[in-house]
Amino acid sequence: MAFVSGAVAVAGSHIASSSTAASCASHPAFFAQKSVAFREYAGFKPVTSFNRVAKFAASRNAVKFVAPATPAVTRCAFDLPPLPFEKTALEPYYSSNTLDFHYGKHHQAYVTNLNKLVPGTEFEGKSLEEIVKLSAGKNPAVFNNAAQIYNHTFFWSSMKPNGGGQPTGALLDKIVQTFGSFENFKTEFKTAAVTQFGSGWAWLVKEKDSLKIVKTLNAETPITTAAVPLITVDVWEHAYYLDYQNRRPDYVDTFLNNLVNWDFAAANFAK
Repeated sequence: MAFVSGAVAVAGSHIASSSTAASCASHPAFFAQKSVAFREYAGFKPVTSFNRVAKFAASRNAVKFVAPATPAVTRCAFDLPPLPFEKTALEPYYSSNTLDFHYGKHHQAYVTNLNKLVPGTEFEGKSLEEIVKLSAGKNPAVFNNAAQIYNHTFFWSSMKPNGGGQPTGALLDKIVQTFGSFENFKTEFKTAAVTQFGSGWAWLVKEKDSLKIVKTLNAETPITTAAVPLITVDVWEHAYYLDYQNRRPDYVDTFLNNLVNWDFAAANFAK
């Protein structure tokens, strides 16, 4: 058996791989509306393209399948996760034009960059969340791109069509217990988001039995700590400038009043 230009010869035929770096990190089912398992994507451990071919050959009762000593195709790429809503679904509060750039350009660039950085390193074969944690404080290039994939994916799930309003049940009770009222929470969350200097994120997180509002700079993310993120808002300028220009406070107000996905937050709170 020989590897030929990204394809594999098995029992006299060629099985083309999807690309030189096999694309196998998609989790479309996870991104369905009201999904409660974000970490199923972040924790997904993809198999190599070689293993996929081996399974295919076995399923086709190939006469013989012999593994090469040093296969040329062993890398596995991360894909750009699909949005959990249609690109026009958040309008007029968050435009498809912004998503074309924010999701289609910026988020895609982090995926592309990570796929160039990981092969042949200690991070190869690791899940996205594992790469974020292992690279933190050690490999800035890998960390920045991996964490931004995680953060952006989490941000998309933090919004939904007809979002906003208040959470219900145990999460609302905990917010009121922690911040005094839901309105106080909104004020504190907005303050954190608006006062994050430069680029970054504002988060509602759970740490042990407590809720906290935290803000992170650039690609920093709560998953490198003991905190469990519940929701986040992206305050990098590219997240809102086409729709809101320099009016970050208006953008954050709109996020809280019309976009935030409290179902997603409640599912994370229940973990």
